[in-house]
Amino acid sequence: MNHNTPVPPLSPRPLRHLSEVHRRVMTTAQLKSHGVPAAETNEQCRPGGPWQQILPGVFLLHPGPPTSEERLHAVLMYAARERSAGVPAQPNAGEGHSPLYPEAVITGLAALTLHGFSATPPLTALDTIDVLVPRMRRLRSTGCVRILRTAALPAPQQVTGLPVAPVPRALADAVAELTDASAVRRLLTEAVRGGHCEPASVVRELNQAKLLSRPHVVDAVDSLLAEGRAIAEDRLYEMVHVYGLPDPVWNVDLRLPGGPHLGGLDAYWPEQAVAVELDTRAPRHDEDALWSEYARKREHLERLGITVVYITPKKLRDAMEQQAAVVRTALMAAADRDPAAYVVVLPR
Repeated sequence: MNHNTPVPPLSPRPLRHLSEVHRRVMTTAQLKSHGVPAAETNEQCRPGGPWQQILPGVFLLHPGPPTSEERLHAVLMYAARERSAGVPAQPNAGEGHSPLYPEAVITGLAALTLHGFSATPPLTALDTIDVLVPRMRRLRSTGCVRILRTAALPAPQQVTGLPVAPVPRALADAVAELTDASAVRRLLTEAVRGGHCEPASVVRELNQAKLLSRPHVVDAVDSLLAEGRAIAEDRLYEMVHVYGLPDPVWNVDLRLPGGPHLGGLDAYWPEQAVAVELDTRAPRHDEDALWSEYARKREHLERLGITVVYITPKKLRDAMEQQAAVVRTALMAAADRDPAAYVVVLPR
């Protein structure tokens, strides 16, 4: 072919219906569907030519380095199961449309950066972008793509039109690659402080990824749980104040007079015999044992006539007014109940 031959316009399909990034990054199949044969694509990608192959079967239709957006779309085009129609659905495809990039989800540090984390490097500084694909897919890591196989893909969240793993899963995939304890702690702390997710969901993912056997991860998780509990306690104070509940006694231990210790409570209203306990269990291997301990304590207190309200940090964050109503109802119902057994209230 004559090197001076002008590039034929991409046809027969017009480009109008493509988003801007899909005019700049295309797969072999997409180019073919626009009437550009493989030989022509190779010709345009010769050294000094106007196009370049950025990943196997994925082309950048301009010279120079790709933008972060182009790189992300290229990675997904490489990892996604090829659509039969050749051209991907548009990012704004409505409900019921097939996904933009079937069977490919961005995870790890790139996903956290897309979720708005500040403790992660900018996309331009990442050498590799992690992508989750189903275990049976035949794909290898190459160039800037690191392929992570999984038995079950998480339901992706759409971030700037890209399928991105939810924060807890992205965190687990990022932590799996990190050996620096302070980097792990920074990420976990930002996840909770930044309101991206609750500690329990992070610990669940780390547990499933079998990362809780690594000492530097366990240390970070311990400080994460302490951080999560402190935030939940602040929200509990806020709930009592904002929704005008009577002041309880905070952080107390209950005992039977001269008898056994009944357990610690986050808030207690002695006159109404109503207690609130924050359910900040970490879902580790001993979850069932811990839950049965919670249940035993609750049963014991309720036998003594004390109403126990369990509140999760997530409910406090997402539905504070509803939780305040639950506590208020318990306080009001106290008048209709038999008086509770006498217990000793001690500071915790």
